[in-house]
Amino acid sequence: MTLEELETIIATRAAASPEESWTAKLLAQGRDKVAEKLGEEAIETVIEAVKGNKTGLTSEAADLIFHLLVVLHANDVKVSDVMAELARRQSQSGLAEKASR
Repeated sequence: MTLEELETIIATRAAASPEESWTAKLLAQGRDKVAEKLGEEAIETVIEAVKGNKTGLTSEAADLIFHLLVVLHANDVKVSDVMAELARRQSQSGLAEKASR
């Protein structure tokens, strides 16, 4: 599965009824709640990484990526926009890019 395919799945689920789709239900709670959920998943991912739990990290990373895409959807940001930004950053060293921010 690609990020673009996942983006399409999230858009489809977002258009569903909140009674039928967990994603739609989360989005109906607003951007603050969607962002809070992303934060929870990020913390859980960090915990599994620190523990060195490969299986747990894999599962939490999947949750993190999914919820990142939900946050992007809630803010009308496309995966292609994020990928374009990453491509732009590749044109310079990481240290130079970070210094420019």
